[in-house]
Amino acid sequence: MLTSVSNIEKTTPEFAQQFADMARSRRSIRAFLPDRIEPGLLEDIFSVAATAPSNCNTQPWLVHVLSGASRDAMSEALLKTIGEGEHALDFPYDAKYDGVYRRRQVEVGKMLYQALGVTREDTEGKRQAFLRNLDFFDAPHVVFLFMPDWGGIREALDIGIYAQNLMLAMLSHGIASCPQTILGYNAEVVRAQLNIEPEQKLLFGISFGYEDKSCPENQIRPTRATVAESVRFYD
Repeated sequence: MLTSVSNIEKTTPEFAQQFADMARSRRSIRAFLPDRIEPGLLEDIFSVAATAPSNCNTQPWLVHVLSGASRDAMSEALLKTIGEGEHALDFPYDAKYDGVYRRRQVEVGKMLYQALGVTREDTEGKRQAFLRNLDFFDAPHVVFLFMPDWGGIREALDIGIYAQNLMLAMLSHGIASCPQTILGYNAEVVRAQLNIEPEQKLLFGISFGYEDKSCPENQIRPTRATVAESVRFYD
């Protein structure tokens, strides 16, 4: 767990290294233990996430956390809809990756299928791997992230920053997570399960809980672009 600091002036090289190690260790986990997180700890984690910056301090995130029966009912509903190809997205997912972006996509897909023992020709194996998304990889908790219907790209960016805050706050307590755009593929069903107004627009979800370290899919380590590949420094 990170050493707490009351303000930025009290940070130390040790604290900086702790944070760097934690950030570098964050990865998407796709197999979880059934152990639930205590409600008090959940509230603490989400209070840390809420310190994320946002444009004009609008804090546009609308957050719904499911556990227990609500989590199970949501999984069942998504398996019956998204699992059968019924889509109703609030925001289109039509990205077509080319070049290095496509290469990275294919690379991580191959790593995952190899870890699961799924071959290129194994259509049923691929389908079962896909359906695991909709049961939240057995995670005992899932959070759905919405924004108001007036929101645009800026607000979506704010919620992305919130999500990273959230996942790092979880990780500081040894809690793993997996952000999943597939959980936004039928926003109508999610809203119906949550009984919320249509003005809340669904972006994505995050499955979370304690990692099952015995599962091979949790051993993969996708490559990261170097600083030289993605950052330019100017004087």
